[in-house]
Amino acid sequence: MTPRTWLITGVSSGFGHALATRLLERGDRVVGTVRTPDKVTSLLEKHPDTFTAPVLDVTDTAAVRKTVDESFAGGRVDVVVSNAGYGLFGAAEELTDAQVDHIIATNLTGSITLIRAALPHLRAQGGGRIIQLSSYGGQVAFPGNSAYHATKWGIEGFAEAVAQEVAGFGIGVTIVEPGGARTEFRYGSARVADLMDAYDGTPAHAFQAMLDPAGGLAPGDPQRMAARIIESADAEPAPLRLVLGSQALDSTIDVLRRRIDGFESQRELAASTDFPPGE
Repeated sequence: MTPRTWLITGVSSGFGHALATRLLERGDRVVGTVRTPDKVTSLLEKHPDTFTAPVLDVTDTAAVRKTVDESFAGGRVDVVVSNAGYGLFGAAEELTDAQVDHIIATNLTGSITLIRAALPHLRAQGGGRIIQLSSYGGQVAFPGNSAYHATKWGIEGFAEAVAQEVAGFGIGVTIVEPGGARTEFRYGSARVADLMDAYDGTPAHAFQAMLDPAGGLAPGDPQRMAARIIESADAEPAPLRLVLGSQALDSTIDVLRRRIDGFESQRELAASTDFPPGE
C-alpha cells in the first residue's frame, strides 16, 4: 500500500492518539496537532521522519487556516481528520456563557473552520477524504449533555451538506459516530459544570455515574474503533456515517424509529397547512 499523509487534529489522547499511532506504525505520514507537545514526545522520537506535531488551538480560526495551509504546502494530504473536541456535562441551566461559547468554538466552529480551510486544497489536488469525528450523540440526545449535543448535531448537518457539495470533486466525507469508549473523553478530559442541588436525583445528573469508572467501564475499544476509522478511508464511495459500537447502533436505531413514528403521525397535520390543490 502506498503511504498516505493524514492531517489529524487533537492527537494528544483518545481517538486522535490511537489513529496517529496506528498510521505511523504502518508507514503513513501524520501531521497531528496538539495543545501540549510533551504528550506526543514518544511518537516524535519514534517517527521523526513521518510525524510532525504542530501546536494548535482549534478555537483560533486564523491558526487553523495557517496550519492547514502549511500542511498542504508540504505535499498532498490524503485524509483530513477533524477530531479535536471534548465533552461538557451539566444541565443547561448550570452551564456558564463562557462554557457554552468555548465548546461551540472547539467542537463546532473549529471543525467547520478546519474543513473549510482544507476544501480548496483538496479540490486543487483532485480529491481526498474528510473524516469528521462526531458521536452517536449526534443522533441521540441525553439530559445533562445539551451543549455537547448542540455541537455534534450541528457539525453533522454541516458535514452532510458539504458531502453533497464536494462529491463531484472526488472528495469524500465520513461522519464517525462512536459510542462510549475507554478514552480520556470520558475518564479524563470531560468538563463538568458547577452543579446545582436542584438537579440532584434528576436525569440531568445521571451522567455522574457514567463518568465514574467504578460504575463500569465503557464498552468501546478505542483501538478497534481507530482501526475501523482508518479502513473507512479506503471504502468507495465514502460512507456518509460510520457508527462504532453495538450499544451506539442499537440506541441510534431505536431513537430514529421513534422519530419516524412521530413524523408519520403528523401527516394529516402537515398537509393541513398546504394551499389546497390548484390554488
